[in-house]
Amino acid sequence: MIYLDHAAGTAVDPEAVAAMLPYFYYDYGNPSSIHPLGRRAREAVERAREQVAQLINCQPNEVIFTSGGTEADNLAILGVAGANVSKGRHVITSQIEHHAVLEACRNLERNGFEVTYLEVDPFGIVAPENVRDAIRPDTILVSIMTANNVIGTIEPVAEIGAICQKLGVLFHTDAVQAVGHLPIDVERSDIDLMSLSAHKFYGPKGVGALYARGSVALSPIIFGGGQEEGLRSGTENVPAIVGMGAAAEIARYESAGEEFCLRKMSRDLIAGIMTSVPGSRLNGHPDKRLPGNVNVSIEGMEGEYLSGELAKRGICVSTGSACSSATHEAPYVLLATGLDRDLANCSIRLSLGKHTTDEDIKRAVQTLSEIVQKVRAESEVYSRW
Repeated sequence: MIYLDHAAGTAVDPEAVAAMLPYFYYDYGNPSSIHPLGRRAREAVERAREQVAQLINCQPNEVIFTSGGTEADNLAILGVAGANVSKGRHVITSQIEHHAVLEACRNLERNGFEVTYLEVDPFGIVAPENVRDAIRPDTILVSIMTANNVIGTIEPVAEIGAICQKLGVLFHTDAVQAVGHLPIDVERSDIDLMSLSAHKFYGPKGVGALYARGSVALSPIIFGGGQEEGLRSGTENVPAIVGMGAAAEIARYESAGEEFCLRKMSRDLIAGIMTSVPGSRLNGHPDKRLPGNVNVSIEGMEGEYLSGELAKRGICVSTGSACSSATHEAPYVLLATGLDRDLANCSIRLSLGKHTTDEDIKRAVQTLSEIVQKVRAESEVYSRW
């Protein structure tokens, strides 16, 4: 089987698995307990916090562990809104954000807030000047993702962060797709809050984190025993947090080399599809894109059909965001870039990882070409191909 759906989830690195195992079997204490087992669990959580902080260049006490990227997004948006309602009720985001951001913003709208949803250009890029023009005296937060999960486009986060800092508005970025794959420095990019999720960079599912600059006021959205400095109550998932820390440590040393390899294979994949499959087009920015994300539309070929046929032949791809793939709707991200609905429905996403090989790429291109040729040969509609 060839797995080309790394944007949806990655295999846990064996080193991360090894780091997790003792906290299932031996050091299984509650990190809030004061006995030796509890203290060892607490030490493991704090060590993981340091590892995540080193990956993104922040202080360990600015890392809040969550159940994943969705909770981190919700805590950032709803938490800022709750703590800053006296300052204003206006939030800015984009039309192509992950559902975790969009639905949190819609929740704010139902509670009396106003949200501006910025348009993107045909490549999926948010113009920094549009962010600046949308900021008002009552704006309390700007939330623009670092890189899009569907089309892979990388946003001008540093420019947007500089604008927000200059105008005194908090800046949050959903960096779930980017952390561990691109160099991220929250200080250099003037980021106040950032969401990340372990299972996107070879850590376990069910754990993530929110970076929140020490000066940022947040209201909790989960209440209880006051864990995570009172911002995320509930007994910490120690094995998963340890796995996330280990994955972050590995990414610090391996991600640059992985990025180089993935960019080369992605270029080969794109060139192979464009050459072998007539009527195909690349979605997203041709250069400013995640190293392993390739989203293409193939005219006249439904994305769901293609992904199903590829799966039958042992090749795993996606029709877009795995978080909403069951809705059977045209990808809203592609529609926001101006792509017509038919072509949006004809899209598939192939996302590469560190275990992807050149042979995998060749087989994926060949298999995709064979499927498309077969369908077109059997249909008068596609006879022109």
